[in-house]
Amino acid sequence: MLVNGIWKENWQPVQQADDDGRFIRQTSSFRNWVTADGSAGVTGAGGFRAEPGRYHLYVAYICPWASRALMARQLKGLAELVSVSVVNPVLTDQGWAFGGFAGSDEDTLNGARYMHELYTRADPTFSGRATVPVLWDKQTATIVNNESADIVRMFNSAFRDYVNDGPDLYPAALATEIDALNTYLYTELNNGVYQAGFATTQLAYKEAYGRVFAALDAMESRLADGRRYLFGEVFTESDIRLFVTLVRFDAAYYSLFKCNRNLLREMPNLHRYLHRVLAFDDVKATVNLAHIKAGYYSIRALNPTGIVPEGPGECVLPITSHGCHSVPDKY
Repeated sequence: MLVNGIWKENWQPVQQADDDGRFIRQTSSFRNWVTADGSAGVTGAGGFRAEPGRYHLYVAYICPWASRALMARQLKGLAELVSVSVVNPVLTDQGWAFGGFAGSDEDTLNGARYMHELYTRADPTFSGRATVPVLWDKQTATIVNNESADIVRMFNSAFRDYVNDGPDLYPAALATEIDALNTYLYTELNNGVYQAGFATTQLAYKEAYGRVFAALDAMESRLADGRRYLFGEVFTESDIRLFVTLVRFDAAYYSLFKCNRNLLREMPNLHRYLHRVLAFDDVKATVNLAHIKAGYYSIRALNPTGIVPEGPGECVLPITSHGCHSVPDKY
């Protein structure tokens, strides 16, 4: 991690834990917002006007938080407006690195070898982890924001003067309900699997394990009435939050994070829902199972041998006699 802008120690999965061994996640540090007119957003300072080609998104396919931002970029038709770089999924002693793995990129924009170099470029005295996603401003050469929840909302609305494609991920009529469900999904499921996987005591693990499966059971029941998405026929940012955990569940969380009561494929409503969302080309383009497996199984504290399991295979869509396929759909 970085201490006052200097790399001090090798990357470790658990930066903080409480007295009972519960994993504590670092709070995002850069919280400026891109807005349509450049005014200040919900947090941070102004000066970041939505403009085509001005911003760059750094992501990791392995990371569910980064994948949220990447999904919003795709769904809202911003691929031509906001450029992107994908880091190497295999975690190094200096954290995220660029290049060296199929489907990852060199940092041709800033010439960095490691993500932490971009953090110190933005703030020479930064202390903490160099996480993804990172939304970078090419014009001022700094980090705008590294909080995925903020970036999703920026992408949903800030660029409407240039493109207004895809679903409204945060419709005003559902805002209160979305906020409440987002909080539940984050604490119980999105971060819950990490609290199970990175627990350092049996008590902390058992608590997290129980919350994870209580949340999965709740979402299985929510979808039992035949609704297409979490709020019926409307695809929202809550669906993005649920999807990024589901698509990693059988490949990583079930085994490596010990969330092994059952596989996701044994929960029929959630399994159908996963396939329904994954069938969208804009979603499928953000999922790279090879990166997901290589990344999670490179965590030495959990998998010291570094062996990556063969299954599940690259095809995670339903299989027919013609192989893998997706069915075009509407949001």
